Amino acid sequence: MYMHLEQCPRHLLVCEKSNFTNEKSRHGIHVQSHYFNYQVNMLIPECAVLPSELNALVNSFEKYYLVKNVPVYELVEQQFIDRFVKKGSVYALSYNTQIDQDNTVALLPTGTLILSVDKDTYEELGLEGKSSQYSHKAVMRYVITVDLKSLVPGTAKNKRVMWALKEKLLVKCDFLIMWNSPGDEDFSLSTHFEKYQCKEHAPAVSTKVLRDLPYPVIQSCDLRGNPEKSCDASEFMEWLGAVTSEIECNNEASNFLSTFCCPEPSSVMEKAYLCTVTGFLLPENICKLLEQLCHYFDEPKFAQWTSLTVHGFADSPVSWGSAEHGFHKGGENFYNFVVFKNRDYWLQMAVGSHDGCPP
Repeated sequence: MYMHLEQCPRHLLVCEKSNFTNEKSRHGIHVQSHYFNYQVNMLIPECAVLPSELNALVNSFEKYYLVKNVPVYELVEQQFIDRFVKKGSVYALSYNTQIDQDNTVALLPTGTLILSVDKDTYEELGLEGKSSQYSHKAVMRYVITVDLKSLVPGTAKNKRVMWALKEKLLVKCDFLIMWNSPGDEDFSLSTHFEKYQCKEHAPAVSTKVLRDLPYPVIQSCDLRGNPEKSCDASEFMEWLGAVTSEIECNNEASNFLSTFCCPEPSSVMEKAYLCTVTGFLLPENICKLLEQLCHYFDEPKFAQWTSLTVHGFADSPVSWGSAEHGFHKGGENFYNFVVFKNRDYWLQMAVGSHDGCPP
């Protein structure tokens, strides 16, 4: 038992450095292509009250729906495609499904439907797919991809997909779903799914002011760190994870839960503001929050940096874009921005060791 406790699961952490004013900066692309997010943590050093602009954004995140026991074929119906998929961006993710055990489903805002299914389901559906990259010697999982925007009513492909999902094998899931439309429309998701149990939810916001917080000293120019001047990006990431999880970083002898201590060189900040938003969160909202965070330093501040951490669903079938995601041991699927005073930033992206490298 103790041997398993000592074996930390491997992960893949990719770090890059740029400036928000750089024309070649890819920060917007990374945020927009990480479709399924359940939590955002914002840490602002030397701050006890969230600025009004950031507070307004945090409380303006769109509401979303949890729809119970929906057959997957409902997402392939032409009426749903015409009303929602072709007139905006639909984000849908199966809820309470485990990527390594259950059939999981995601509808990307690009109109791509992805089904990650076990071997028995795949063989019974009879739809074209590919073996999961998480299969071992014997293939046990498959990924089926359907481009909903290319489905033409009455064609053989359309009939085949609908027949497989509606008549051959009725796959059902609970779905988290949201529709980002360009303007006022005549239809709503709640009306469309009124025959199912459909409930609207708002993201939950929690805040906390941390006092006398030890923190690692970092410099925007040095991702790899310097033993005398700054910590490296991976050390900072580990410290930030401890802080947002409310784990003590003082390594006291009386603390039996954690022996973690703040990396060196370090200092102590008098106060820090931690804001957490939890729910089914649109990338567009996160883009706005990041942009406003960049303007935090437009007026003089004591802080040298702020951070924005975004957690994706551990059991999402994709991480960035349509890249397949697997749970492995920890289900890592998140990214973090460290925003510096001079508009430099660090971007740290993490997935499990069996995932493909983040973009």
